[in-house]
Amino acid sequence: MTPDLLLALAGFALVTVITPGPNNLMLMTSGANFGFRRSLSHMLGVGLGFPMMIVPVGLGVMQVFDAWPPSYTILKVLSVAYMLWLAWKIANAAPPDGAPDTGSRPLTFLQAAAFQWVNPKAWSMALGAITLYATGRDLPAILWVAGTYVAMGCISTTSWTILGQQLRRILNRPNRLRVFNWAMAALLVASLIPVLWT
Repeated sequence: MTPDLLLALAGFALVTVITPGPNNLMLMTSGANFGFRRSLSHMLGVGLGFPMMIVPVGLGVMQVFDAWPPSYTILKVLSVAYMLWLAWKIANAAPPDGAPDTGSRPLTFLQAAAFQWVNPKAWSMALGAITLYATGRDLPAILWVAGTYVAMGCISTTSWTILGQQLRRILNRPNRLRVFNWAMAALLVASLIPVLWT
């Protein structure tokens, strides 16, 4: 991969991971509800889970959809169901320190990594990156794409979680945090509209 192409890939990756989407909304919510340190497993699940998804997608997972079209419908149904469950979890997230514990916890590494497989934005990003920057679908090019997403994912996951943590100062009252959580849950549900319309 040439330096010019790598720079273009880095810019593409940064723009796609740092713009608002399901992962970033959930990371911001986790930062607001649980703080930075408790959100680390969630951050790692997103930051490493998506690049780990790129490799099999680049090597041909999309051919499954071509060979068996109902698999795309199954993926869409699973995506919607999982995102609705996550929206419910966000809406009922933990109150700030000092309030009674509701038993809510941030997403684990595996939960956040698994979410990438049912996240419509992640599929679009993976397909776009592979199509543009690993046109030959050879393993070294795919690994460059995945590695670039690891680096850019660190910037994005850290930024969104810190933003949520900083919002915690404003959300120090249970009613404010409740409104914030419900708003984030509604935005997550709203992000399903493009999936349902295609």
